Amino acid sequence: MEILTTIFSFVFLAQVLRLFTPYFLGATGANFSERGGVINIAIEGFMISGAFCFTFLTLQSGLSVIGILFALLINSLLALFFSFFVLKLKLNQILIGVGFNLLIAGLAKFFMMFIFKSSSNTPRIDEIPRIKLLENIPFLGNVFSDYIILLSIILIFLSHFVLYKTKFGLRLRSCGENPEAADTSGVNVHLYKFYGILVSAILSCLAGVWLASNQNSYSDGMIAGRGYIAIAAMIIGKWKPVNIFWACLLFAFFEALEISLQIIQTGIPNQLIQMLPYLITILVLVGFIGKTKPPAADGVPY
Repeated sequence: MEILTTIFSFVFLAQVLRLFTPYFLGATGANFSERGGVINIAIEGFMISGAFCFTFLTLQSGLSVIGILFALLINSLLALFFSFFVLKLKLNQILIGVGFNLLIAGLAKFFMMFIFKSSSNTPRIDEIPRIKLLENIPFLGNVFSDYIILLSIILIFLSHFVLYKTKFGLRLRSCGENPEAADTSGVNVHLYKFYGILVSAILSCLAGVWLASNQNSYSDGMIAGRGYIAIAAMIIGKWKPVNIFWACLLFAFFEALEISLQIIQTGIPNQLIQMLPYLITILVLVGFIGKTKPPAADGVPY
């Protein structure tokens, strides 16, 4: 009975919307990359980079906006670095993505030890300032006064518009479906593939920034596989923004449920509760795998 009371409370709903944010930003970023024909397993690494770089420069400058700009700059450079291997050298995109994730995780831990003399977490930072006009709205203000949460809600409609209603979206999708035909039509295929990777790096960076801001620090392992779950949400959502929204909401619901179950002390072993989001990911993927159809040239070097 206590579990049902918790689930149907406004506090729980607000928690779901908050946890939805990094999933949807990462999944939408991965979608833009794959719509351009590049499998981007490196979403996890981009999140780690965004979280660490934001925390580092926020601590140095005392201004969160400087931390965000620095994180976006570093992730843009990393997108260029990633693109060199998958577009110029035409190496296996999945292997490069996994290697990229391991590299960024290792570098973040190294710099945390080197700069902050800690292998676990950085000193505390202040949360990103909120939108004053929305902060005092009853019930909704605590959630929608957050800039990044608000952006993720707007992104549901904006990503659909960009992909299906603009010239950029049409050209990006053509690169993921038939790059030869796009090239023949005068589209710079490599440039649009890079645009897709860049968008994925920027959105994943913001996901990492939000997590670091929400936890008031960067800690080792804080991304906790959210980049991979975001990719799973994109697949379940069949590469369509609105479907991806529902998939991310599903994963956010179960993560919020995991947190609530640990708080109310149900007697269920913590290990079983903590594995809930990952178990749901596997079960849902098993149900959907084979029923989804990626872009025709997704992952095919060109």
